[in-house]
Amino acid sequence: MKRVRCPKCDNYIQFDETKYKTGQSLVFICDNCKKQFSIRIGKSKLNAANRREESANEDDGLQEFGNIIVLENGFAYKQVLPLHEGDNLIGRRNKGNDIDIPIESNDPSLDRRHCYIHVKRDKQGKMIYTLRDNDSITGTFYMNELLGPKDRIRLEDGAVVTLGATTFILHEATHDNKPEI
Repeated sequence: MKRVRCPKCDNYIQFDETKYKTGQSLVFICDNCKKQFSIRIGKSKLNAANRREESANEDDGLQEFGNIIVLENGFAYKQVLPLHEGDNLIGRRNKGNDIDIPIESNDPSLDRRHCYIHVKRDKQGKMIYTLRDNDSITGTFYMNELLGPKDRIRLEDGAVVTLGATTFILHEATHDNKPEI
């Protein structure tokens, strides 16, 4: 199954791409906003050089500061999102929403600006990850424990964090890229 996003409201529409031939045009009508749009089965119109550059940048981020892996559920598909040094604001992706780590999800219990993961290096060069809630409606859960409004929790590799009905796992940066001191 493939998913296509409505250009007007960002709603996802699923379809079975195996039923169509490469080069065939498909017309969709969004259930949410009734916008009609079309796609062509096959290669995307993105410049191949831009796609290579984006994937290279993602790999750098995954290695240098770690990443979160959003688990697939009824609202979202599996996503690997790189972290950067400093505060990483995590929330539901929405047009016009300025956040660091946008999770593509239809989960209504995931706030648009849900929580922060702060990433920094200690004096030995080890990465330190700190989680805090951003006054979200449904709260932020670390290993099934609700964080209080002023709680700051230190995360380790493999930490499981739940935001509404959306869950992600933290993966620390690889040890290969630590700076030499």
